[in-house]
Amino acid sequence: MVTNRTGLGVHDVVVRYRVSTQQPGYTTPAKRPLFSWAAPKRPAAEPGDGRTVTAVDGVSLDVAPGEVVALLGASGSGKSSLLRAIAGLEPLASGRITWDGEDLSGTPTHKRNFGMMFQDPALFPSLNVGKNVAYGLHKQPRTRRAQTVEKFLDLVGLPSFAGRKTTELSGGQAQRVALARSLAPAPRLLLLDEPLSALDRGLREHMVGVLSDVLRATGTTAVHVTHDQDEAFALADRVAILADGRLLQFDTPENLWSRPASAEVATFLGYSTFLTRTDADALGLGHLTADHVVALGPESLTVDPAGVQLRVKEQKVRRGYVQVTLLLPSGAKAGLRVPEKVSAATVGVRTDPDAVALIG
Repeated sequence: MVTNRTGLGVHDVVVRYRVSTQQPGYTTPAKRPLFSWAAPKRPAAEPGDGRTVTAVDGVSLDVAPGEVVALLGASGSGKSSLLRAIAGLEPLASGRITWDGEDLSGTPTHKRNFGMMFQDPALFPSLNVGKNVAYGLHKQPRTRRAQTVEKFLDLVGLPSFAGRKTTELSGGQAQRVALARSLAPAPRLLLLDEPLSALDRGLREHMVGVLSDVLRATGTTAVHVTHDQDEAFALADRVAILADGRLLQFDTPENLWSRPASAEVATFLGYSTFLTRTDADALGLGHLTADHVVALGPESLTVDPAGVQLRVKEQKVRRGYVQVTLLLPSGAKAGLRVPEKVSAATVGVRTDPDAVALIG
């Protein structure tokens, strides 16, 4: 009999924590043990002691087989709490987690066949690289384990590292080994909780490419938690934006950027200027305001000497560009990125209609 594969289902999930006045930091998910097969015990609270905090508030989403979904949000948005709930490390106040339609409420973490990877590679220092990768392969015949280890080390770009000590690895190499170890048992879902956030920017950008290539090459279904928009957009097929435990929007990177569902989503993505009708008319976008709120992002305006002349308010040097703040006719501020500082008091600009957000 052929079973329909629907992948991961998150249905109206609510996760709540009891915040004690005696130990308020204990309930922070980031401070809890990573490798725990049961939800950590909470200290008993006296009657009336502390309060209940909702970390995930009625979130629903789906992850299709082979799809990579990013949970994107600021610190405290609920993304890590949701990931832990999917893993079975946090009890649900309400809602359901399913896999291929099967409710996982009675399935403990170690029986869900979900792989996990965190910011800390958590490699075993007493084992070499090959034995770390082989750690989850106890169900495989011994004769096949070496072949599997070799396959996944080669996949992450470390083909000759099986005998290397983990203490000899760089940060990026350690994360590659952790990735190989997570994928080697062929989990039906891989959960990644900001695994690249401890790396420096250059290495992180490189590792995003490595991670994306490996997940696609293996056809792995994955949920990736991050606060980095560039990382989420480069890696994921779809992105779920969370704030205060709520799901604000769940869509492809392209649709999120061009059609944010609300001003809250647009602001989070970096759209800082919401045009009045006067400003929209001046920039040639007045026809768009009839049905939508129009917002400008960091690359909506480009220099055009024949374009609309706007006054330069201030300029700040950034990494690889200069951020120029311009004044629109209404007095509102808009951003312009240029390779070097503008010498004049005004600058001519034009607007790229494909680089503005239509909200709603």
